[in-house]
Amino acid sequence: MPALCRDCLTEFETGPRCPACGRPRIVSHDELWSLSIAHMDCDAFYASVEKRENPELADKPLIIGGGKRGVVSTACYVARIRGVRSAMPMFKALQLCPDAVVLKPRMSLYAEVSRQIRGFMEELTPAIEPLSLDEAFLDLTGTARLHGHPPAVMLARLVKRMRDELGLTGSIGLSHNKFLAKIASDLDKPHGFSVIGKAETQAFLRPQPVRMIWGVGQAGQDALDRSGIRTFEDLLRWQREDLIARFGSMGDRLWHLARGEDKRRVTRDAPVKSISNETTFHEDTADPDILDGHLWRMCEKVADRAKAKGLAGRVVTLKAKRADFKLITRRHALEDATQMADRIYREARALFDQMGPRGPYRLLGAGISQLVPADQADRLGDLLDPQASKRASAERATDAIRARFGGDAIVKGRALR
Repeated sequence: MPALCRDCLTEFETGPRCPACGRPRIVSHDELWSLSIAHMDCDAFYASVEKRENPELADKPLIIGGGKRGVVSTACYVARIRGVRSAMPMFKALQLCPDAVVLKPRMSLYAEVSRQIRGFMEELTPAIEPLSLDEAFLDLTGTARLHGHPPAVMLARLVKRMRDELGLTGSIGLSHNKFLAKIASDLDKPHGFSVIGKAETQAFLRPQPVRMIWGVGQAGQDALDRSGIRTFEDLLRWQREDLIARFGSMGDRLWHLARGEDKRRVTRDAPVKSISNETTFHEDTADPDILDGHLWRMCEKVADRAKAKGLAGRVVTLKAKRADFKLITRRHALEDATQMADRIYREARALFDQMGPRGPYRLLGAGISQLVPADQADRLGDLLDPQASKRASAERATDAIRARFGGDAIVKGRALR
């Protein structure tokens, strides 16, 4: 059986230890040299970067998040042993791990490190599909002749280089499609390398819980559970037509995934589906001026990102979470797509007003979706609002000033609330 030492990258026939360096960190599989679709996921990325920057944190539980009223962005493995998980409310995380060190995210630092890792990936293949700063799909099909080694070796070299040059670890999942590669990368964390081959796909999936399926939210999981679908074996008992009738387009996807089928390609420049921004308040608030100020700033950030990407949205979305943790979402479709902060804010504010006095709130968010190129946006004007064009011109002028003199060079009064 083909085998690879993950420490010295020696290729050999399977054995308990590497014949070259004697270490036990090996990966072996019948299809090891033939598979080429991979998912690489950095291990506790934000926390690992912070520990690299400050070695005194090395053995301490570390949580990256937004203060007592925020949520956990990520946690190191020391904190995870105590039960801390990403997206967990901070107060609950601190109950589980009261001695944790809590740091606010430093996104600019993480983005810079992510660019370095992306540079390492670019040396392996142009077929890279980032999912976030710390994970990506890679397609190394046809690269063995270029590199002189099969994809598995080059992937092991990638994570070894991350460890040696950046002081960070990552986990590799290798398979014959994206769905299985992502599952594989979670099987042996941290610093793991797992393989799911074609021959074993059905046998591997059958007993697994359907919550393994990436992209199915809690509501989808609940719907599957109500239908008696808890494992992939449960899914296999359903006819394709029945799944579609019960779950719509998701049902068709589930039918294929139950059989380990995923024809999606690794797409280098996957289209952005939405642009949003949200904030969790340090204290619940129902103060209309405070909420309005936050809403404007979020809409401005959404507009800035849309303009930077040359995009605009046809749908404006407002998200609010009440003090009792009930999440409320409202959407409004526009006749004409927009990337203007003023218009996004006015639509979001109207959605907020429709919710009525239901506060206090602990979270507020705004965004745009159904994105189109910027040249298809803000063309119709607003016959019911003759001042709209003047505000748009003023916003363009404001953008120019901020681009030249900095983001704080000119600020709207409502942003100061």
